[in-house]
Amino acid sequence: MAENDLTQDVSQVARAEVGPITIGGRRLTIEEVVAIAQQRVPVALSADPAWRDRIARGADFLRRHLAAGATVYGVNTGYGDACVVDVPMELVEALPLQLTRYHGCGMGRHLDDDETLAVIAARLNSLAYGFSGVRPVLLERVADLINHRVLPRIPAEGSVGASGDLTPLSYVAAALVGEREVLFRGRLSEAREVWAELGHEPLTLAPKEGLALMNGTAVMTGLACLAFARAAHLTRLVARLTALSTIALDGRAAHFDPLLFEAKPHAGQAEAASWIRDDLTGRDDTPGHRLQDRYSIRCAPHVIGVTCDALTWMRRDIENELNSANDNPLIDPDSERVLHGGNFYGGHIAFAMDALKTAVANLADLMDRQLALLVDDKFNNGLPRNLSGATAARAPINHGFKAVQISSSAWTAEALKQTMPASVFSRSTEAHNQDKVSMGTIAARDCLRVLELTEQVAAAHTLATVQAVRLRLRINDATFVPHPLQAFVESVSAGSPFVDEDRALEMDLRALTARIAACKLVEHPGGGAQ
Repeated sequence: MAENDLTQDVSQVARAEVGPITIGGRRLTIEEVVAIAQQRVPVALSADPAWRDRIARGADFLRRHLAAGATVYGVNTGYGDACVVDVPMELVEALPLQLTRYHGCGMGRHLDDDETLAVIAARLNSLAYGFSGVRPVLLERVADLINHRVLPRIPAEGSVGASGDLTPLSYVAAALVGEREVLFRGRLSEAREVWAELGHEPLTLAPKEGLALMNGTAVMTGLACLAFARAAHLTRLVARLTALSTIALDGRAAHFDPLLFEAKPHAGQAEAASWIRDDLTGRDDTPGHRLQDRYSIRCAPHVIGVTCDALTWMRRDIENELNSANDNPLIDPDSERVLHGGNFYGGHIAFAMDALKTAVANLADLMDRQLALLVDDKFNNGLPRNLSGATAARAPINHGFKAVQISSSAWTAEALKQTMPASVFSRSTEAHNQDKVSMGTIAARDCLRVLELTEQVAAAHTLATVQAVRLRLRINDATFVPHPLQAFVESVSAGSPFVDEDRALEMDLRALTARIAACKLVEHPGGGAQ
């Protein structure tokens, strides 16, 4: 992939989407899922008559197929290993509700609002491909969940990622039929009461609609979309902090010369180097205290570039999963066939999330090493010990960023510990019917936890680096700080003033971490604010 393609690939995350976002008859992007989740952009089902006809034809064929006496898994059979159990026609209509109810056993924290919206958007888009045999009214009610912010309370734990995200998605299905609690207008309410308030009756699921809602990869895929956006933002932020650290440490811009990265042509590495180089434009490159800066500065593009390059193939795999029919069986309204398969298997998302959490943890480690250089007066080229801004008279009792660096090290260690791949821990479940499973949802949740920890490290590094630059200017007011970095320093300082006397920095860190998690601290070239 060419460098300009990579810039576009990563920077697209920053672009605000204009709603409503059309679902049906087109591919959905990661950025659109993020816009639905974070910016609360509404969705609209496609008005294309051909698309609407396809959805209706799928449900109609399934009804006719059943009336003709055909056997269809999960419609007139039991589920999973119970596929050998025939369900009498008089019980077929009751079967979907049973599925939603017995899977109501999730545990752990509940997905937050952004995560829940991303999950619903992913499930709606999959159903909109017209291979699930569901009625148009089902798609309309799922769209209502998004547009009216009727948010099911989805427990995060309980999915092995095949046969899809059954247990967490049962909470979406339950909300549609008027069962369990939902978050609506800032309060927890019974789903049935919310539908009445909106002027709708709870949905009665048609045959296969319970299975179509639950038997898919929407939870892991929705979470993966959010993880991708946050990781892309971190790559740009870490590059900026490397440039800022170079100035604070009186380091060398020559380490980012373009010829170095032409000689080793990894596109992401070159992209990261160009970001740093652009941020350092105009800096005098005469050798300072060292001919070569330490690895955490000099090799930063090589570390960041791994994540940049990984995001290119991760986009491909996440968006392919997002734009797929991933339940079972598939109902083809064109050839009028029922296809029993395994599209619910989340292996691609599992592998992407396992890889992404490793790449992101490496960013945490890089930032933690840079922070360690900044606070240590043996290595920071003349800055005060622990970046204390105290006067000489008060210096003996002030400790600056000592504890922040300790906390950063703790968060980094925990992020690194979380990188054990989930996908290799397949478990045989459900009477050995689900005897090889993806663990994709666990991998996605792990990745989000690594991102959370790394964003905390980034917040600590950001505050410390801004403090360090201000201290460098106090030592030498002729130190050149290029405009993009000066604007960044001012933006951070507006929320966290210079630390002259020790103070508790928890609230500063929390506020800055929230900005980073929302992708709103740095800009991508050619993109918008993140």
